[in-house]
Amino acid sequence: MTTMTREETDALIQEVLEVYPEDAKADRAKHLASNDQSAEKSSKCITSNRKSLPGVMTIRGCAYAGSKGVVWGPIKDMIHISHGPVGCGQYSRAGRRNYYVGTTGVNTFGTMNFTSDFQEKDIVFGGDKKLSKLIEEVEALFPLNKGISVQSECPIGLIGDDIEAVSKKAAAEFGKPVVPVRCEGFRGVSQSLGHHIANDAIRDHMLADVEKVEPGKYDVSIIGDYNIGGDAWSSRILLEEMGLNVVAQWSGDGTVAEMKNCPKVKLNLLHCYRSMNYISRFMEEKYGIPWIEYNFFGPTKIAESLRKIASFFDDEIKANAEKVIAKYQPLMQAVIDKYKARLEGKKVMLYVGGLRPRHVIGAYEDLGMEVVGTGYEFAHNDDYDRTMKEMGNATLLYDDVTGYELEEFVKKIKPDLIGSGIKEKYIFQKMGIPFRQMHSWDYSGPYHGYDGFAIFARDMDMAINSPTWSGMTAPWLKGSDAPAAKAVNE
Repeated sequence: MTTMTREETDALIQEVLEVYPEDAKADRAKHLASNDQSAEKSSKCITSNRKSLPGVMTIRGCAYAGSKGVVWGPIKDMIHISHGPVGCGQYSRAGRRNYYVGTTGVNTFGTMNFTSDFQEKDIVFGGDKKLSKLIEEVEALFPLNKGISVQSECPIGLIGDDIEAVSKKAAAEFGKPVVPVRCEGFRGVSQSLGHHIANDAIRDHMLADVEKVEPGKYDVSIIGDYNIGGDAWSSRILLEEMGLNVVAQWSGDGTVAEMKNCPKVKLNLLHCYRSMNYISRFMEEKYGIPWIEYNFFGPTKIAESLRKIASFFDDEIKANAEKVIAKYQPLMQAVIDKYKARLEGKKVMLYVGGLRPRHVIGAYEDLGMEVVGTGYEFAHNDDYDRTMKEMGNATLLYDDVTGYELEEFVKKIKPDLIGSGIKEKYIFQKMGIPFRQMHSWDYSGPYHGYDGFAIFARDMDMAINSPTWSGMTAPWLKGSDAPAAKAVNE
């Protein structure tokens, strides 16, 4: 497992913290830790879900990003209005590659930007009338939409626009859901609260009037898969191959009808725990529907998850799960045989949101690689509870890591690959370190499922073993005595 001892990891943390004033040092020390698999609760090891320190370069998103960008935005047959200045809507439009089937502008709207485009006068006089007019125009231009969500940006919470009243009136007038979502970016400490707010809005406006009915024998739903690069499609193939009937899939390639189908299934399958555990728990409490987490990154975790899912059903489904695993095992072995020799022993550091800092560990390990550091942008302690069991003892954990800290950790640990977000990508590439964008797969994918693992392995090999790295020197090292970056594949 890890190549660092606990003493070395602790010493590294203390060395990086030395740059801070005493108060900041004490605060940041709570968010950095060497992993302890024996700890019963991660709260004894690491602190999370706290406000970022003013003055440090946090990499977090906001509540609006959690609601519009993650939970609501990928619902394809609804129109999602960004109520406020144009920038938030434009930045969150189509950036996550939530693939969908449909005709854009007719019955699907995921890559379109609908905004009330606030100006100074709207801040002064309010935007209620403007929002009402916008909804009327949306209905005239796009009559096949199945509903509208109003995603409030920061100014809306500050000036007090009554989006609830506007939405209620519009819903009655047009006879379809118009959902106000109070996800102003400044709320909470990160985008995590935006997930929670969005889930509550789904509960109150989309599922409130749905009655529990007797589901089909094998009916299931996929929740919290955003279909990045086609991930949900790759996962759905496996579930249907083992005989399950996927009647709902959202948010990725999801619809209003599918959302309302969820209370009518035997089992809810939850992929992204951080963003969708709230609605899963609600359906368990109200409708008695069990839910489980699953992990479809890499053949080892896929097999574990298929068997775990099958355990909720009869012997036929259990047998089918084994057939699916057996069918793909030779194909996966061929992928491993092709890439493991080129990737074995390579060290990876991760820093992402949602579930990926722990879910992708198994996929790297299937290729013989080692994750030597991981952390979340917006995790809660229950995320770290799950992560600690996946990581080796004394490996580095970092929560809401600052730009400075991450760079220093990378300089000291010298990983062969970094998997993080677009904000970090070019920094580390300029340092001569291979990088994969693990929020939206660097324009590749899918990475879920057996088909996705072949693409994942290819992309990791392509990043690490590119000859590019042997021919570059970081700009700030040019002209110095420092050596150029060493060729990774020498």
